[in-house]
Amino acid sequence: MSARPSGPPPNTPPAAPLPPALAIVGPTASGKTAAALAIAQAFPTPTRAGTRPVEIISADSALVYRGMDIGTAKPDAAERAIAPHHLIDIRDPSESYSAAEFVRDATRLIHEIHARGHLPLLVGGTLLYIKALLEGLDDLPPADATVRAALDAEARALGWAALHTELQRVDPVTAMRLPPGDTQRIQRALEVYRLTGRPLSSFHTRATNGTSSPHAPALTLIALEPQDRVWLHAGIARRFDAMLQAGLLDEVRALRARGDLHADLPSMRCVGYRQAWEFLDAQEAQGTPVAQETGRDTMAAARLAPSGQRDAPTKRGAPQTDPLDELRERGIAATRQLAKRQITWLRGLAQADLVRHQVACDAPDAQIRVLDLARQFAATHYDTQASMEGRST
Repeated sequence: MSARPSGPPPNTPPAAPLPPALAIVGPTASGKTAAALAIAQAFPTPTRAGTRPVEIISADSALVYRGMDIGTAKPDAAERAIAPHHLIDIRDPSESYSAAEFVRDATRLIHEIHARGHLPLLVGGTLLYIKALLEGLDDLPPADATVRAALDAEARALGWAALHTELQRVDPVTAMRLPPGDTQRIQRALEVYRLTGRPLSSFHTRATNGTSSPHAPALTLIALEPQDRVWLHAGIARRFDAMLQAGLLDEVRALRARGDLHADLPSMRCVGYRQAWEFLDAQEAQGTPVAQETGRDTMAAARLAPSGQRDAPTKRGAPQTDPLDELRERGIAATRQLAKRQITWLRGLAQADLVRHQVACDAPDAQIRVLDLARQFAATHYDTQASMEGRST
């Protein structure tokens, strides 16, 4: 596992208040990508005078990884052609990417995008990134490959529950907010403690007093939240079924075949990848690996309808056993848990100077509301002849 320095790169802009930026955030399957692309398409084309095209900055900790396209619902080539996308495919799955690195990269990009006369649009569900950008980070140490390898080894030998117990001893504040299954953040908290001798919670001074970093952007937040959790859960199920049909298992199989990846890496802990990795482990342990079919998972394509319907019962009346059932159920359950955590994080963003608009993502007029808010933002913060199609400023 390689560690990258988290210090500022050469030619980093001077520490100064960042230009205004727009952000679309929300739980997985809430329509963030579609909303962002709709905003990008609503702006005039780059050939028109006085335009400020959108540039999208991904705030998603899974989209940074190359070769992980299906399970992350990564925007495809056609979608990326609508507007420039940043912070996608910037890391190998063997590497890590921290919140400190995101703050550094997003800060640089916001400056650069503004200098080009374009509008920076942050999009994603990794609310830790947005929180860190707003509040700043108090000199956290960069990832350390040696310490992480030691923690991975301890987890394999003792289990993550034992490491969570250790975290309760050295940093009870952080342990209280992290469930035992949040292995990535448990590892980071213990890593910080072992590197500095200080609990991670002692670094989060701004988080405790609710103030923003003096160098935070004037961020306008469009928060997509469902009125009805049933709507979100149905979307999550459809999304995971579509990933299985598109070839999620083949994608994970190819990552395993590299030989340098393992289940404890941050990339392989991403929802969907962890469950697929464990499923393939179990299949191989039983000596019945899933058949491979180029471009599609054979069983998923044959047995999963888009609606998630299962095979009809057998003549004896018992449902047909499907080896993919447990994977599907675990993947959907993990995604629902992720969405719940994302909503909790989102509601915790309460800086006094944060402009926040909540949009019911399951409402029929959700996209219209998002576009109206984006128009207001562009008209307020960018002096253009035509901020967006259909509105003059």
